[in-house]
Amino acid sequence: MKYHEIQCLNACNRIREGRLPYHWDLNIYRGCQHACQYCYARYSHQYLDGGDFDTDIYVKINIAERLEEMLRKPKWDHSVINIGGVSDAYQAAEAKYGLMRGVLKVLIKYKTPCIICTKSDLILRDLDLINELSQLTYVNIASTITADDERIRERLEPEAIPYQRRWAMLKIIKEQTNAAVGVHLMPIIPYLTDQLVTLEAIYKKAQMTNVDYVLPGMLYLKSVTRTHFYNFISHEYPELYENLRKLYHNKDVKNNYKKELYPIISLLQKRYGISVDYNRFKEEKMKRSVQLQWDI
Repeated sequence: MKYHEIQCLNACNRIREGRLPYHWDLNIYRGCQHACQYCYARYSHQYLDGGDFDTDIYVKINIAERLEEMLRKPKWDHSVINIGGVSDAYQAAEAKYGLMRGVLKVLIKYKTPCIICTKSDLILRDLDLINELSQLTYVNIASTITADDERIRERLEPEAIPYQRRWAMLKIIKEQTNAAVGVHLMPIIPYLTDQLVTLEAIYKKAQMTNVDYVLPGMLYLKSVTRTHFYNFISHEYPELYENLRKLYHNKDVKNNYKKELYPIISLLQKRYGISVDYNRFKEEKMKRSVQLQWDI
């Protein structure tokens, strides 16, 4: 593993995608040690000095200082900041650098809402700060759950923690903070993780964990991720290779497949009483946050 310490000019990137529930994305690290075979962000290393996405990790050691420069400006409107849209903020490098505590302290100081999705229970180290922020404003903590089979997980996400630890982490955050808690059921991989028994097992555990929502999403193949993923499938699941290639004539799965899958997802949502609305607590929290701004 190689760590490259760098100085960033800005803490956040502006997101133009209108359908997302946030407009700012903060990434402490570039590259990710989880080594997920389907990661859409593999393309991002081409904008740096190169190296391997899984093992050359760029560390923005001044991220907290740059974030405070941004949030202390009078024009800052307390928008939601998504943390880790390109690479997990709680990957193994965080155990060494501990930069998230500084980031969270800045968010608390300026009562700024955030969304954090992680495949690591290292986030529990910062439970005190997450709880403090969640008492002030909207906080959404999610974890990606791709399947219900550790044998698949070990191939798809070789350096991420087991699913059982992710469920346990979500349960603790739900019980000990005021944050909204969710599961990102993504990517759903055709022929590998899309079976009814797999999907239902995830929804059942989500209900048992008392998460606030489950957000499903399809496998998306673009740029270098497409080549990387097909190489992985041809090696680990060769029997699926041809069918997947036929199903993905471009970066997205064919519509006929979606029309068959989406009713199943809808059925499971109703059966287990779990919302797909990851924003349903946001309005209430944000109203409270606006009131608190008068006290700054």
